[in-house]
Amino acid sequence: MITYGQAILLGLVQGVAELFPISSLGQSVVLPHLLGWNIHQNAPYFISFLVATHLATALVLLGFFWADWVRIVKGLGRSLRNRGIDPDDKDAKLAWLLVVGTIPAGILGLLLESRLRAVFASAQSAAFFLILNGLMLYGAELLRRRAAATETGDPDQRVADEVGWGQSAAIGGAQALALIPGLSRSGATMSGGLLVGLSNEDAARFAFLLATPIIGAAAVLKLPELLGPQGNGVRGQALVAALCAAVAAYFSVRYLMRYFETKRLTPFAVFCFVEGIVLSIYFAF
Repeated sequence: MITYGQAILLGLVQGVAELFPISSLGQSVVLPHLLGWNIHQNAPYFISFLVATHLATALVLLGFFWADWVRIVKGLGRSLRNRGIDPDDKDAKLAWLLVVGTIPAGILGLLLESRLRAVFASAQSAAFFLILNGLMLYGAELLRRRAAATETGDPDQRVADEVGWGQSAAIGGAQALALIPGLSRSGATMSGGLLVGLSNEDAARFAFLLATPIIGAAAVLKLPELLGPQGNGVRGQALVAALCAAVAAYFSVRYLMRYFETKRLTPFAVFCFVEGIVLSIYFAF
């Protein structure tokens, strides 16, 4: 079904493209088609295979931001104990922003995942949505220039100050766009962060924190499929792919957090737009 060579390449692509705003699902749909692999995005064994790479990515994000998650969970505990959020408790505010942002993404994912995968499973549609992904990233950067984003102080405090409850729900819900191959989860949430006034660095940080529970929960829910009959013949390859995805994800998040200290989404917007145009032409002829 999937060779170990294919598993290594798919794992590396997943680890990079899940965090870089270039759509991991879109790249996973396009790559087998380009290389002539007999792999279909909606095949049960392939979905089970991807579970391992998603779980590996979530664990890397959890580990990278471990100290932050410890503070966030403690802040959540304080707010529950006090039955309210102290105005000066940025960790509690951030914790509830993440809860509010995760709920709509989870609901939309459960309701729409299978339908969207069935409708937009082709490499041609992935190429088209990569073009839209590029336009989304570029548009967010254009609008972000009009926003006043503070670059000094504690990043969690900046997020707590800039992001409102409704905005967090909207940004979190935007993660559901990643169910369509070609549209990026991190790209959608980073774009949303820029539109509410966050800097690129803070938008990336908030996006990665939001992604951790939703990617992890989705992978855990589907883990029985990998361990069950659907995983027959791909478990070994899935383990190899997961290890590759973990390594790629670690270096990706480490690089991106430094990159967004001074740089913008524009290069990724250009990349997705050009890639989508080239692929659309290639697939058409």
